[in-house]
Parts: sequence; structure tokens; C-alpha cells
Amino acid sequence: MHSVRFAALIIGIVVGLACAWAEAGKRVTKEQALEAATSRVQPGYPPMARQFNIEGSVELEAVISEEGTIDSVNIVSGNPILTKPAVEALKKWKFKPFIQGGKAVPAVAPFQFTFKKPS
Repeated sequence: MHSVRFAALIIGIVVGLACAWAEAGKRVTKEQALEAATSRVQPGYPPMARQFNIEGSVELEAVISEEGTIDSVNIVSGNPILTKPAVEALKKWKFKPFIQGGKAVPAVAPFQFTFKKPS
């Protein structure tokens, strides 16, 4: 009986977080977000990734505020060694506001960073 309650609690939490994330703002495409970007910072290639020859893509989803700054970032996929520098770089990006109904609104956008070992 306790495991059923625990499972129900976990499901409730996950659904609640998903709903909160979905209500965070207007959904925009990667292309729309990149077009609205006024300042971009590229992530550095982490020394540990170089040491272990790690390459790959990191997929993120971010909430962009009405002011054009990153409010929060959700890691969708990617090697944990690569996700940290990707998140840190994306948090420094700036955007033109997204307009809906004549006023600036938060937006949710996907982003992808590809890491390749420097030559």
C-alpha cells in the first residue's frame, strides 16, 4: 500500500512540474529563438571531455523572460560532462522580447550545442 502511495506522489510531482513548465510561456522554435538572439555565448570544450575524448550534442530547453534573459534551463539530453558548460553558456544569452497580443511574454525554446574535440 505504501509503494502505491509513493508512486502516486511521484507521478503527481512529475505531472505538476510538467504543467508548470508548459505554462511558463509561449513555445517557439529553435529557429525563432536563434533569430531573436541578440547576444550569444558559445560553451567552452571541457578539459575532462578532452581527456576522455568525449564528443556529442547537448539538447536543452529554456524559458526566456519577457526582458530577454534566460530564466531557467532544462537539460533534455547529453553527456553530463558536456551539459554543464552548455547550460552556463546559454544562461548568458540575450534575446529580443517575444510578443504575443501586443505585449512581451515569456517563451520556451529548444537549443542544441554540439561539442567536438578541438584539433
